[in-house]
Amino acid sequence: MRISATLHMTDRTITPIRLAQELERRGFAGLYLPEHTHIPVPRETPYPGGELPPECARMLSPFVALAQAAAVTGRIALGTNIALVAQHDPIDLAKQIATLDHLSGGRVTLGIGYGWNREEAEDHGVPWPRRREVVRDRMAVMRALWADRPKAYESEFGAVRASEVHPKPRRVPRKRPAKGPLFGPRTLIGGAAGPGLFAHITEYADGWMPIGGSGLREALPALRSAWTDAGRGADDLYVAVTAVEPDPGKLAYYEELGVDEVIVQLPPGGEAEVCAALDGLGRYVAP
Repeated sequence: MRISATLHMTDRTITPIRLAQELERRGFAGLYLPEHTHIPVPRETPYPGGELPPECARMLSPFVALAQAAAVTGRIALGTNIALVAQHDPIDLAKQIATLDHLSGGRVTLGIGYGWNREEAEDHGVPWPRRREVVRDRMAVMRALWADRPKAYESEFGAVRASEVHPKPRRVPRKRPAKGPLFGPRTLIGGAAGPGLFAHITEYADGWMPIGGSGLREALPALRSAWTDAGRGADDLYVAVTAVEPDPGKLAYYEELGVDEVIVQLPPGGEAEVCAALDGLGRYVAP
């Protein structure tokens, strides 16, 4: 089981260069960064975790930060947890992701989600009740651009002509019965367990990125059943649990359930504070 790390990276925290270097030096598997473009004030949408962390309004662009991390590392995965796909132009986002994947040697994992902040999404023109459909269409546009030959896509929330576009993500296309190959980097969808989410995972993703791991014992068999019922290969499903406060018992439990990757939560602090936290996590990381 891989052990990676995340934090709310801002203009006041450790830099992506220094964090990526420390993670790679210490044997961590990857660096994942979340995304908020802005936090509208006043805000009516409640934060799912209780009190809104002030760092949400100061987050760096994950793709720019991960590009810096890519330049100073050669092994660790570089991921989002999560990217708010509905809030981007999909043609431009496809280019950013493919470029990062190309320059990093194929190290990108794209964690995506539907978002929780209605006001933020609506400022981007996202119709909140239909945001899941918007994400699905945005991803389909990007898949068309990442395909091995020019491919058009058109639907309600996204369209692109058959186009020449490079670079391409490096990951080998994955087979999907009756739907054609799945192009692009490994893509994991975040969200609460349920038939709707699992249907989207089996349709256009490579796995699941739940927060914290609550209810995994019941949810994972349902996801695996939906996955194989959709004709996807059982060994191709990937599960990465994010925002984990680790302890030996919890990590052993995740490993027993067949979780592929655990992304531990670091404090949103400066270099000294974050490195002290990494020192404490060293016992969980294989040398």
